[in-house]
Amino acid sequence: MLFLKPSFVFGSLNTCVGRRTISTKALDKWITTLPERTELRDTLHPEQLAKLYVTLPTRDGTWGPYRAPVPGEPLGYLHHFVFLNSTLVPERALNPADGTDTELGPPFPFTRRMWAGGKIEWDTDRPLLVGERVTGTFGIESVQSKGVEQGKPMVFVNKTLEVWGGDRMEGKPSVREQRIHVYLPELTTGSEKQGLPREVRDIPEMSDFSLSYRPTLVTLFRFSALTFNAHFIHLDKEYSRNVEGHSERLVHGPLTALMMLEAVVSNEPGSVVKAFTYRARNPLVLNKQHTIYGHYGSGTTIKLWCVSEDGVVGMTGEVDLQ
Repeated sequence: MLFLKPSFVFGSLNTCVGRRTISTKALDKWITTLPERTELRDTLHPEQLAKLYVTLPTRDGTWGPYRAPVPGEPLGYLHHFVFLNSTLVPERALNPADGTDTELGPPFPFTRRMWAGGKIEWDTDRPLLVGERVTGTFGIESVQSKGVEQGKPMVFVNKTLEVWGGDRMEGKPSVREQRIHVYLPELTTGSEKQGLPREVRDIPEMSDFSLSYRPTLVTLFRFSALTFNAHFIHLDKEYSRNVEGHSERLVHGPLTALMMLEAVVSNEPGSVVKAFTYRARNPLVLNKQHTIYGHYGSGTTIKLWCVSEDGVVGMTGEVDLQ
């Protein structure tokens, strides 16, 4: 286990949320005492990957003959999401309020977690291979606070995962992922009130390709199981509606991101992706049609965005091809 000091430390601030005053002193202490990186090991079993394939409409035989994962072939883009799980903890260690793991999360009262975005880079000369043993490290790279002065404090935690094929942990990793979680204070009024969807303006006017699908409760259950994620917001309708204030259960941010890259390789088989950056813009709910649009930009880039059937832009991203 390697201990590193995070690259950002809070100043001593206080903010009032409702009738409660939140001090960042506890956050300062958390940052300076947290062991940042842990070592992970896993095997990219084709059996686990097959479960992901039958969960995705791009792989389950809906749009073409089903093709099982083949040992020795390159792992699909973002398919590492269903491996290298860092949260193998008993249920008693989860947040009882929403089922999320508390590993590498800030201290109380920042107990509500949402996936905000991320960036992934691939070593195209040494991809991960189906069936091989892999080694990774996982930890915090940086921490940032926002909204403190406005009385709406949020803590953004940038976590990094680096993965190498085999037992080596040297040189350039085959996959380097940054995943950004935003943590919000616990609810004190019993329920959250969601405002209108945020308008997203920085998307192209025209698309060059698209892919539509409809995530269902089965989709969300299977993806939760594959990623060992018990967050109530994806599975519990009453929690998502009556506590978090959403109209329905939410689709996983990582699932939408994964489907964005599925759209790229479905449109142009054989595409070699070097990097992918994405950002969650608005919550997306189950049982609505989601359409992923792609627009070829300058050079080797593709701009991507996912829109629900009611016009809500849920996620934007950009791919850099080789």
